[in-house]
This record gives sequence, structure tokens and C-alpha cells, in this order.
Amino acid sequence: MPLYEHVMIARQDLSNSQAEGLIEHFGAVLSDNGGKLVDNEYWGVKTMAYKINKNRKGHYAFLRSDAPASAVQEMERLMRLHDDVMRVLTIKVDEHAEGPSVQMQKRDERDNRRERR
Repeated sequence: MPLYEHVMIARQDLSNSQAEGLIEHFGAVLSDNGGKLVDNEYWGVKTMAYKINKNRKGHYAFLRSDAPASAVQEMERLMRLHDDVMRVLTIKVDEHAEGPSVQMQKRDERDNRRERR
């Protein structure tokens, strides 16, 4: 099955447990349609570059899935209809990266750039 990565932004006035409940809910939607949620990360509340629906901040979540296209389409459809979800981004990838995403890594671990002169 194809591999996908999803980033979801939920409203800022939700609690952390409600935002993590959304991740579980949409993971269940995937599994009901023949896919599976490989990994998920809750990135927390972050400030956005611009307002979305009068919100400056949002709960960010990252999902990795292994699912058929029909399951992903159904999950995206339900995400777009859900009142608490503001934005969704889904991309198809060749393989999932091992370990935590760049957002979850410490700055020292990901800062392997050369020094400027």
C-alpha cells in the first residue's frame, strides 16, 4: 500500500487531550477503511504565520500512514468537515523516515549546517 504523511492543525482552544483524541479518531477512520496509522506525533500548540479563522495559534499533529488512496480520501473528507480541524496537508512518500520528525528533534541534533564565514 502507498505511504502517506499528514499534518493537521486543530483549533487553539482545544485541550491537549482533545487534540490527541482527534489523532486517535482519524487513525480509527483509516483502520476502518483498510489502512493503518504507522506513527503519530503531537507537536503541541504553535504560532502560525498568519491567522486562520481568526486564530493565531493551533494544535499541530503529524501522522504517518500506510493506507489505500480511498481510505486517505475518506479521512481527509472527514477532517475537512470537522469543526475543530482548520488545515490538513497530505503528501505521498516513497518511505517513512526512521525516528522522530524534524520538529521533534532537539536543535543540536538537527543543526548540522556549516558555519558561515
